[in-house]
Amino acid sequence: MTDLSLLLESFRRNGRVNQTLLDALTPEDLDLSDGKGGWTLGKHLGHLADFRPGWLSLISPEHAAHLPRATSGDWQHFDLAERDPAKLADAFRLGDEAAVRAVQSALDEGRTFPDPYAEGTYQSSPAHFLQHIIVHDSHHRGQIMALLRQGGRTPEQMNVLDGHWGIWRE
Repeated sequence: MTDLSLLLESFRRNGRVNQTLLDALTPEDLDLSDGKGGWTLGKHLGHLADFRPGWLSLISPEHAAHLPRATSGDWQHFDLAERDPAKLADAFRLGDEAAVRAVQSALDEGRTFPDPYAEGTYQSSPAHFLQHIIVHDSHHRGQIMALLRQGGRTPEQMNVLDGHWGIWRE
């Protein structure tokens, strides 16, 4: 399977959904919490933004070299380091661009990515990294939407945010 056009289109749409969400957030939203010890909305966003350079540093370090980091600490114990939604959006965009370049480079060279945890990661195709990002982003966006709802967004405001589904129907 070598035609990436549909996957790349899906990946670009995923980026647009992320941008739509980021555009709707205020800096105050980053502190929303479930009050039960879960991550804040900002930690979810920081984790998502850093997922790209984090994985790229393991599977294609040259593509991660100059990417901004949105968190400080390690992958288990971290804090949001970047609270400006526009800079978070830049981190997402730059990470997405680097991920596509890394996948395309591996495919052009006929190689897979290294398997850093010996669990078969991305061994059948480097393109699975892009699928992993889409699924991972979707998982955390659901948590972010729940935090926004719990944080007091009205049903009308949530309906506007849910308008991002139109991106997937184009």
